[in-house]
Amino acid sequence: MPNEGTAIVSARPAFEVDGQARAPLDAGLLRLSVRDGVDGLATCEAEFGNWGLNAQEQLGFLWFQRDVLEFGKRLLIKLGDDTLFDGLILAIEGRFPPNMPPTLVVRADDKLQALRMNRRTRHFEGASDADVVRQVANDHGLQADVNLSGPTWPLLVQANESDLAFLRRRMLVADADLVLRGDQIQVQQRAQRPRPALTLTHGGSLRSIQIAADLAHQRTSLSVGGWDVANKEALAESADSGCVSSETRDGDSGPQVLQQALGERKDTVAHRMPPDSTSARSEAEAHLRALSRRFLRGLGETDTDVRLRPGACVQLDGLGPLFSGAYGLTEVTHRFDTHNGLRTEFSVERAWIGRP
Repeated sequence: MPNEGTAIVSARPAFEVDGQARAPLDAGLLRLSVRDGVDGLATCEAEFGNWGLNAQEQLGFLWFQRDVLEFGKRLLIKLGDDTLFDGLILAIEGRFPPNMPPTLVVRADDKLQALRMNRRTRHFEGASDADVVRQVANDHGLQADVNLSGPTWPLLVQANESDLAFLRRRMLVADADLVLRGDQIQVQQRAQRPRPALTLTHGGSLRSIQIAADLAHQRTSLSVGGWDVANKEALAESADSGCVSSETRDGDSGPQVLQQALGERKDTVAHRMPPDSTSARSEAEAHLRALSRRFLRGLGETDTDVRLRPGACVQLDGLGPLFSGAYGLTEVTHRFDTHNGLRTEFSVERAWIGRP
């Protein structure tokens, strides 16, 4: 079966609250937005009609009893047998527009909200970023699936940060995606993103796309300085386009194009203080790879497919020699409304532009 199969799925998402299907919510849905990104924490906002005949056949508000939609209840949104969102209700909003029936909006976050609400100060000695992820996951009763290669750091400090903010900062250094799947925190280095599991073709399931190749934030090399604690001397390490060569076999990378078009453009990451040369080199390479992958950035809209997940890869076809090819998904937003139906908006990035 081709990647752009024609399997029929429901045009409306289905809702479960605390494990119980709620068909009236399915029918009363007016608008839905489910957003997930590689920085962790999926969020949901759903709006329902809130006026009509209730269970007692009386005309009035439908969802103000707080027996169904209530703070802390688990909200599951499904498309057929697949899950679009799994989280906890954190906000309830009443809307009373002029000359229109009232509506009710609920907002929910996935289980990473516990990491966002937990702020602390602590340190990790002789730990890798993989060790940190496993420790934070264990603190919150979550599992961890970690695919990271990186140095062991003499000292890592979490200083008055939430656990989620601390992990996001460490993932920037590790050049890794952070997502939650069920009860498992999944972390993988961006260079190890799997090959595309889904192909979207312009004129087919890919409804629209805009992609820009932009040199404004590209650099030909990055340097990171620090202080070698053991040898008591200053250190400096740098990274150049070679650190992204494994991801740019099908075209020219941002640093390469910048060198050809404008010449050398060096920069320094000044806010880091790695304790040894291995750590400094790792940080320089991670920062340059992150910049390089933003050489091409795109925003698109397509038919909804649960395989569109942050951290995955997608093949975009029909975009000509410069822009066709594989991209990394950085953000996915599933949307529904009564006018446009169900669709998915997504953001992509990659480190290279195709050759004519």
